[in-house]
Amino acid sequence: MTADIPTTDIPLFPLQAVLFPGGLLSLKVFEARYLDLMSACLRENKPFGVVALRQGGEVRKPGEPVALEGTGTLAELIDVDSAQPGILQVRCRGTRRFGVNRMHQQADGLWLAAVEMLADDEVSLPVDAMIETVRGLANAIATLKQQGAEPFLKPFLFDNAGWVANRWCEILPISLAAKQKLMELPDAAVRLQLVDEFLRSKGVVK
Repeated sequence: MTADIPTTDIPLFPLQAVLFPGGLLSLKVFEARYLDLMSACLRENKPFGVVALRQGGEVRKPGEPVALEGTGTLAELIDVDSAQPGILQVRCRGTRRFGVNRMHQQADGLWLAAVEMLADDEVSLPVDAMIETVRGLANAIATLKQQGAEPFLKPFLFDNAGWVANRWCEILPISLAAKQKLMELPDAAVRLQLVDEFLRSKGVVK
């Protein structure tokens, strides 16, 4: 779905969150600009870009300065529910990362950006030293499921270093800026190594 995205304007959805490739994103959409955006994405079967906010809030406030990160992730719609009038519950899947070349804001507040697609993580097995971190993720998923939470999309790819690293990054109690830096890393093995070091420093992995 995202293989042929040109480096032309794509709509952006700024959030106080970082979307990783393969990640699940749930949104409650109620602002007119984003209701229109979701309708267009559904109608045209197109993705939109998710970027983290460096400054400003998710809800538009007149005169509030807004600054967006320069790297984001495309999101494709999985399902849309309009149980309440004027509100959409949306679930999306993160696909490819992109770098923003330039951006501008429309009169209605919607951001558009000319982007360049970034390389996907190379698929590689986690090295033997990361096995406990892989097991730790499997245990975390089982625990979350017992608590009624299922934050990850199937299939679970425990044999993919990038997938394991990304899923850990989504649930680690680290800052938005730290998650952004991890998402931007071009080497999945390095991302997983950093996650492993953090988990060991906290005693989560021995």
